[in-house]
Amino acid sequence: MTDFESADAVLLPDFERRLLNCGEGNIRVLVGGSGPPLLMLHGDPQTHLCWHRMAPRLAADYTVVLADLRGRGESHKPGPTEDHAPYAKRAMAAEQLAAMTALGFEDFALVGHDRGARVATRLAQDHPDRVKRLCVMDIVPAEDLYQMTTAAVAQEYFYFFFLTQPAPRPERWIAGDREGFLRDLLLGLGSSGSPYDPVALELYLASAGEDASIAAMCECFRAGITCDRLDDRAELVGGKKIACPTLVMWGEKGVMGRHFDVPAIWRRWVEAPAFAALPCGHFIPEEAPEDAGDRLADFLKAA
Repeated sequence: MTDFESADAVLLPDFERRLLNCGEGNIRVLVGGSGPPLLMLHGDPQTHLCWHRMAPRLAADYTVVLADLRGRGESHKPGPTEDHAPYAKRAMAAEQLAAMTALGFEDFALVGHDRGARVATRLAQDHPDRVKRLCVMDIVPAEDLYQMTTAAVAQEYFYFFFLTQPAPRPERWIAGDREGFLRDLLLGLGSSGSPYDPVALELYLASAGEDASIAAMCECFRAGITCDRLDDRAELVGGKKIACPTLVMWGEKGVMGRHFDVPAIWRRWVEAPAFAALPCGHFIPEEAPEDAGDRLADFLKAA
């Protein structure tokens, strides 16, 4: 099996691997390029490798930081708790902020896909003075997703409800066919077969299939339907919106694009959002890296 160090050497050869102690545990980051800092956060069930087709181009103009979220890749993986708080996006956002502080960056641009976009949104909400520009890919906030879910959405996003069941029920069932479950997630939400580099796909399956990673994934979704919804609701009740320039991307062929009015939802959360619908499914960084890269580069240069 390919290890992360070998994979990084192949897919991100010009990036430096670093392991940062952020208080509760270690966070793996890769740093490359020069210029203003840009933090990029991956989704599930992936790692920093999901950016390998976009990050090198961005590193020509930015100091790009690719981080593994807690529970994924080589970052630490807290165990389950009754309140799921270690996987609340508020806690995960604070940890990524600590990582950027450890690297010496006081403020930065921020990009997130899927789970990483949820963390990125919370980071911009909780620490508006630290995030200069925000890009979120293929999500709507947890409060909207769970409130607006229809039968069709539940059928396609079945795991949003399966993974929230009490421990160890989903963990035990997934363990019966780890790779099969993860392949269904990785290959069932896209629009172009398998868009992944074989090296990246091998590590997604191997790393996300570990016991600690499966538990972390379940806890992350349990936090989504509990902690994150409450935190989101508080933002709406308080009338607080994200003020920094924000670009919202989504895949037209994915669940978000087909079942949600993405612009209408995000206008509730952001003062002046910009939008970009891409002709792909959910996994934008690997399905449409050139198109997404063009949109993101233009957005960042507008600063």
